[in-house]
Amino acid sequence: VGFAIFTFFSPYSSLSFPSRFDVYRKVPKDLTQPTYTGAFISICCCVFMLFLFLSELTGFIATEIVNELYVDDPDKDSGGKIDVSLNISLPNLHCDLVGLDIQDEMGRHEVGHIENSMKVPLNNGHGCRFEGEFSINKVPGNFHVSTHSATAQPQSPDMTHIIHKLAFGEKLQVQHVQGAFNALGGANRLQSNALASHDYILKIVPTVYEDLGGKQRFSYQYTVANKEYVAYSHTGRIIPAIWFRYDLSPITVKYTERRQPFYRFITTICAIIGGTFTVAGIIDSCIFTASEAWKKIQIGKMS
Repeated sequence: VGFAIFTFFSPYSSLSFPSRFDVYRKVPKDLTQPTYTGAFISICCCVFMLFLFLSELTGFIATEIVNELYVDDPDKDSGGKIDVSLNISLPNLHCDLVGLDIQDEMGRHEVGHIENSMKVPLNNGHGCRFEGEFSINKVPGNFHVSTHSATAQPQSPDMTHIIHKLAFGEKLQVQHVQGAFNALGGANRLQSNALASHDYILKIVPTVYEDLGGKQRFSYQYTVANKEYVAYSHTGRIIPAIWFRYDLSPITVKYTERRQPFYRFITTICAIIGGTFTVAGIIDSCIFTASEAWKKIQIGKMS
C-alpha cells in the first residue's frame, strides 16, 4: 500500500500522465539516420514547396473576374438613356454637308444634331471628321450620318468612311475583360462605292462591371452586321447615308472582381507543406529500404 501511495505522489508519475496525450511524439535519436539521399530529397522538397507557395501567393494576390448573365435593366438610374460616343471620318465629304440625325420608336426625330459634337476639316477642307457625344433612348431606333441636314444637297455625295470609335455607356479600362465594346472601331469603307449607303445593324448588350469595392460601372457591348447598297425610288436615286440601326438585348452581362478568401489560402499552404513532407517521406523510406536490402544481398553474396 505504501508503495502505491508513493507512486501516486511521485513527480515522475504526475508528469507521465499528461504525456500520453502528446500527439507529436519524438523519435529517439538512436532510431534516426541521416543519408545523402535524404538530404537530396529534402532540398528538392524545399524547392518544390517554395515554388508552390509562390504560385499560391500569386493566385491569392491576383484578382479573379467572374461573369454571369441575367435578365434585367442594370442601370435604372439612367432615365432610360444610353450615352453614345461616335468618331467617324469622311475624307471626301465637306464638313458643311455632314450631319447627324437621330430617330427611334418613341417618336424622337432629330435632324442635324449639333450638341456636344465637333467637325474637323480633312484633306484641305475636302473631307471631314465628325466627333459627337449624344444619348439615345433604350428603345429600337437609329442614328445616321448623312447630308440630310444640309441646306443644299450635293449631286454626288461620297459616303466612303472610316469609323474610329463607336461606343456606348461608360468606358471600361479593365484588363482581362474580353468584349466588343468598340466592335466597329477601325472599320474601313474607303474602297466602297462612293454613292452607296451603309447599314450597320447593332445588337446592344448591357454590361456591368463591379470592382472589389462594390462600385459598379455601366457600359454596353454590341454585335454588328453590315450591308452596302445603292437605293432607288420611283423619283430616282435616294441620298446615301451611314445608318446605325440598333436594338437592345434583354440579357445583361455582369463582370465581378473577386479575390480568393484568406482561409482558403492558408488551407492550401498547409496542404502543400504537409503533402510534400508526407510524399517525400514515403519516397525516402522506399529508397532507404531498397538500399538496405541491396546491401544485405551484397553481403550475402560475399559471405
